[in-house]
Amino acid sequence: MADLRGVLEAHVTSGALPGAVALVARGDRVEFAAVGSVDVEGSAPMTRESIFRFASLTKPITAAALLVLVDDGRVGLHDPIGRWLPELADPVVVRTPRSAVEDVVPAVRPITVFDLLTSQAGFGFASDFSLPAVQRLLPVQHDGRLPQAFPPADVWLAELSRVPLLHQPGQSWLYDTCSAVQGALVARASGGSLPAFLAERVFGPLGMTGAGFSVPEADRDRFTSFYKVEDGGGLRLADRPDGQWSVPPAFPLGSGGLVGTVDDWYAFARMLLAGGALDGRRVLSAESVRLMTTDHTTPAHREIGALFLEGQGWGMGGSVDIAATDPWTVPGRYGWVGGTGTSAHVVPTTSTTAILLTQVGEDSPVAPAWMRDFWQYAA
Repeated sequence: MADLRGVLEAHVTSGALPGAVALVARGDRVEFAAVGSVDVEGSAPMTRESIFRFASLTKPITAAALLVLVDDGRVGLHDPIGRWLPELADPVVVRTPRSAVEDVVPAVRPITVFDLLTSQAGFGFASDFSLPAVQRLLPVQHDGRLPQAFPPADVWLAELSRVPLLHQPGQSWLYDTCSAVQGALVARASGGSLPAFLAERVFGPLGMTGAGFSVPEADRDRFTSFYKVEDGGGLRLADRPDGQWSVPPAFPLGSGGLVGTVDDWYAFARMLLAGGALDGRRVLSAESVRLMTTDHTTPAHREIGALFLEGQGWGMGGSVDIAATDPWTVPGRYGWVGGTGTSAHVVPTTSTTAILLTQVGEDSPVAPAWMRDFWQYAA
């Protein structure tokens, strides 16, 4: 496996993946590979224009959108989110993480925009899914790979407001929910919708022409099918090109609702590595990029979220490597993975970008072997 194509083909040949698209850029030197098919039937080959469900690769993009509003001066990092989301203005917190959901105390302070951006608001998933407050969250924070399961944002926020926080604001790192709330905040604060704001302030300036929350019929021949791994091995069809993303969702999920191509995320990555601008078009201030790509966690935060973070930290919208615990972890590496078999990272110190898009998701937060092989190759 001396080249990128070889890394991918080994896993397509084994049957682990129907296909894959990947890009590794080291400075101006770009290596690209597309192998296999868009589905298990082999109906069309993977290409650079193939469209994938980004899943949680949406999170860094949503965080960037909220930071655009911070750069504009329309939102302050330390503003209470209740200014725009009154449903979440007066949260209650379970007395201890193991307390019943009825055993609550008032939050000692409001949730701030900074809390939301760093996933420290107090709602979300901890490593222990058996905790009563996490169990209460599950029917509200649905599987993001089913965007049509979510009600409109106003209804969803009202449902979320009835779930107690697992920890006081600022005292934990919890997964996923904060990114969905970020998307709702962008819509409220901008006076429009998350898709419209992203199109105007992120996708348009960066030329991310394939990115969006649904796939038009004319583009569905490029849209991959999505599979889950069966318990006994093998792949099970979980979504078709004319399925969950065939119509715009009632609630555009800032936590995982975007689709796009490898070059869409590569444009976003190039913007981050260039300090917020690309080809003369500025999207973010250099300070906002620094905030995104800087670890904001404490050891206590990382222990609460150990299942997801695997010893690393978290910036805004993505993880930040803080320890070289594996061949691919580099202190300062920023990015994340998605539950549909996606991965994207940038390493500012080496101007490296590594993006892998597949159509096979697993329910475990532990990355599969084929993803780790890609990371090791890109390191």
